[in-house]
Amino acid sequence: MAAGSSSSPPPPLRIVIFPWLAFGHLLPYLELAELLASRGHRVSFVSTPGNVARLPPPRPAARVDLVSLPLPRVEGLPDGAESTNTVPHDKFHLLFQAFDGLAAPFADFLAGACADERRRPDWVIVDCLHHWAAAAAVEHKVPPAMLLPSAAYLATSEMLHDESKRRPPHTNHGAGVMSIAQRFFSTLDRCALAVIRSCVEWEPEFLPQVPPLLRKPVVPLGLLPPSPDAGGEDDGAAAVCWLDAQPPSSLVYVAMGSEVPLRVEQVHELALGLELAGTRFLWALRKPASGGGVSDDGDAGILPPGFQERTQGQGLVTMGWVPQVRLLAHGAVGGFLTHCGQRSLTEGLLFGRPLVMLPIRGDQGPNARLMEGKKVGLQVARDEKDGSFDRHGVMSAVRAVMVEEETRRVFVANARKAQEIVADEELQDRYMDQFVQKLRSYTADDGGSATTSVAPPSAAGI
Repeated sequence: MAAGSSSSPPPPLRIVIFPWLAFGHLLPYLELAELLASRGHRVSFVSTPGNVARLPPPRPAARVDLVSLPLPRVEGLPDGAESTNTVPHDKFHLLFQAFDGLAAPFADFLAGACADERRRPDWVIVDCLHHWAAAAAVEHKVPPAMLLPSAAYLATSEMLHDESKRRPPHTNHGAGVMSIAQRFFSTLDRCALAVIRSCVEWEPEFLPQVPPLLRKPVVPLGLLPPSPDAGGEDDGAAAVCWLDAQPPSSLVYVAMGSEVPLRVEQVHELALGLELAGTRFLWALRKPASGGGVSDDGDAGILPPGFQERTQGQGLVTMGWVPQVRLLAHGAVGGFLTHCGQRSLTEGLLFGRPLVMLPIRGDQGPNARLMEGKKVGLQVARDEKDGSFDRHGVMSAVRAVMVEEETRRVFVANARKAQEIVADEELQDRYMDQFVQKLRSYTADDGGSATTSVAPPSAAGI
């Protein structure tokens, strides 16, 4: 580390951040931008106009520039669809095709920024699919870094353990055809650092496995927990008012994220499981994926017939946007039924809520297994053959976490232990300060090391 004898502080960094077009990525990347800006650095946050318009205003706004790059039109992609939660899963290849059309606009943006020494970025931080953004950064001699999810997901990924996946594609088959593995490794190969949203205290068994797998220096960011008081006074007023009338720790908050909608039959099994469990619930329900029997002219059929009448007084279902952090913070919430997206887990455990876990895909399965290992909750039972779940599995898991005294006592105690890590602002700040110091001190010679330490930062500072 450079000596701190200089009387003037080092100049602020200029950082470009470019997440994948999914709100499960956009929001934590925006939290990273805000943390960097709060330390005096200048951030250009890149996405598309529709996504930028849906983001909450960054704080402090004066040091976060929201950069909108229009998403190219692709035939077959729904009008206005700019993120995964507005695109049917069977049309994701069209979203990738449109996304790849951002390569030239991003290169132009970066060239313009680099042409002005007052605006020249010090780093470009990209998601794992942005091989062309990382290539543009290298072309302009700006070091790129790759932001990654949990260590448990990476350490158990078949892709990272399969040497054949690392081979670069020999031909360009056209936009949208490049596999996820090819995108990942093409991006990783160009990046100077891998940055991971984790910390040693959280994943002591998995985080040390990541640098040898990636063959890159790895810098942990901490968990990027949201502010405990996130959300304005008027956000979610109706849901909060309903919560105010419930006894302390009496209900399970249910939310399955914005990126992976359940099919109608899955929604029905989840609903009937909640009904059978008999516990109070607040359910932030996203409209199910198409093709499962929902009529085109409304919401009829989303919930089982008579469900809301039978559970009146027991639960509340809301299909609008809700301020999840504010709801999880409410004293009436005693548990969290979640898909185990990394951001949702962080939000739930920020308040020590034990978990009912229902992972669907991606990193959610490894995240759920990590949480089961910490004994902070229980997964809903699945059919071993097809991975399906039913109402009885939902009922059993909810009752174990919310009702049965012996199991609930264990889950609550361990959720509070996890809370000690997530809610430790001093610890999380030290990881962020260590990350900034790494960005400042990086040289090209650092890039060859695959054994970068992921030990916790010193309490005395970096």
